[in-house]
Amino acid sequence: MGSYTKEEIVSRARELAQMISETKEVEFFKRAEAQINDNQKIREKVASIKSLQKQAVNFKHYGKEKALQQVEEKIDKIQEELNELPIIQEFQESQVEVNDLLQLVSHTISNHVTDEIIRTTEGDLLTGETGSKVKSTSGSSCS
Repeated sequence: MGSYTKEEIVSRARELAQMISETKEVEFFKRAEAQINDNQKIREKVASIKSLQKQAVNFKHYGKEKALQQVEEKIDKIQEELNELPIIQEFQESQVEVNDLLQLVSHTISNHVTDEIIRTTEGDLLTGETGSKVKSTSGSSCS
């Protein structure tokens, strides 16, 4: 097996990123996001939440607990209304699917690199120990 430069690896990572960006999961995410951004009702609710969040920060800063609680309740109510919308639910599901795909790719790369290190050092895949660890522990016995 050959040796790769950091630049070659990053180039392949970019290719993989391009592949991921063209999956059905990412395409669905982009469509859902566009529908959300095109929806006036949703934009108004999001703007209300942002405005209320700014008020909440000010109330908290000045120790106005009752006003803070009222604003937080308003934020929660609007957030619940948003979460009940099918397009928001679909968008959130698509976020989870895209994140799961990214996590799967990350774990696959990490696990494969670890397994290759163990394999190429003649280690033990079952215990997860590299060859140097296996050799140093098997050679030491107490007599």
